[in-house]
Amino acid sequence: MADQLAFQSPVRSADVNEGPLTLVDLTATSSQTLVRGAESGLTPSFGHATRRDDGVLAAATRPDEWTLIGPLGDAGTIASSVTSEGFVTVIDQTHSRARFRLAGDTAAQALEKVCSIDLGDHMTPNGAVVSASVAKVTCDVLRDDVNSTRSYLVICDRSFADYLFSALSDAGAEFGLR
Repeated sequence: MADQLAFQSPVRSADVNEGPLTLVDLTATSSQTLVRGAESGLTPSFGHATRRDDGVLAAATRPDEWTLIGPLGDAGTIASSVTSEGFVTVIDQTHSRARFRLAGDTAAQALEKVCSIDLGDHMTPNGAVVSASVAKVTCDVLRDDVNSTRSYLVICDRSFADYLFSALSDAGAEFGLR
């Protein structure tokens, strides 16, 4: 039997994880499952994200559509946790989507340079989910603070990952991204 290919990130640049603002590529370290259908029984409601008891991040990205993000290799387990009675579609998107985390006190300001969404606490508090153009790439943006530090997950199609990672790196340079 042939050796299995290792899952690799589509980003050629290295993570920028030193300094007051960090940008980390999570593509090759997490799984992503898309669920569509009102009968799925999933929460939260549209525009919100929450961590489930099993640690999976559930984000309601569109009406009756959720993105479930968990550990790499767990897409099958996550898919089997979804009620599939009725008209429900479950798709493993681990290899087709890229995921980045932009974190730090100035993460909103850096992201606002390339995105027209108001990222202030009054519009996008922790747990908010929006779809937006980020550097002219259609993305889902999830506010997912870590240890009281402002943090955003930015999710895009894999084919745009290298470009978007570079654009986010450039946007964050004046805010301490090194």
